[in-house]
Amino acid sequence: MRIISGRFKGTALASVGKGDAGAHLRPTTDRVRESIFNLLVNGGYGDPISDVRVLDLFAGTGALGFEALSRGAKWVQFVDDGRKAASLISENAKMLRVQGEVKLARRDARKLGAWEGEPFGLVFLDPPYGKAMGEGALAAALAGGWLSDDALVVWEENREQACPDGFSMLDARKYGDTWVHILEVV
Repeated sequence: MRIISGRFKGTALASVGKGDAGAHLRPTTDRVRESIFNLLVNGGYGDPISDVRVLDLFAGTGALGFEALSRGAKWVQFVDDGRKAASLISENAKMLRVQGEVKLARRDARKLGAWEGEPFGLVFLDPPYGKAMGEGALAAALAGGWLSDDALVVWEENREQACPDGFSMLDARKYGDTWVHILEVV
């Protein structure tokens, strides 16, 4: 895994190899990550990355959040309850020297609770495939005040998803065995 574009372009991130089944880590491939960011930048959403606060749910290695930071996001809040994920995110933050621009919350993304800070304008949601965890995480983020009124959500899954209450589906595309959905808070 590497950062594709921006200030950290070409930097290799700490890797779990082909994935860590025990820790439920399945990193987004470089190809899919590049497609996601191309879709965001060229999809008619304005500039959804520059100076935005990013929420990375089920963050895993943090590759999506770090890519957004590389491309101009001002802050990334990672959420993952796994010990291995926390270790990888910390390692990547140190390597990129961005500890002051990121924070990790070790908790279940479906049980976020109330957010007291400034809400997030861009959300990456990459739950374990096929476990129906994404909708619960989105509901928790919306109910807890984590999302800005016009937040965009990038939701990765292994099959096409129905749009949950409180959101509007803007796009859905398939890249290999990964479905990428772009949603907006309504």
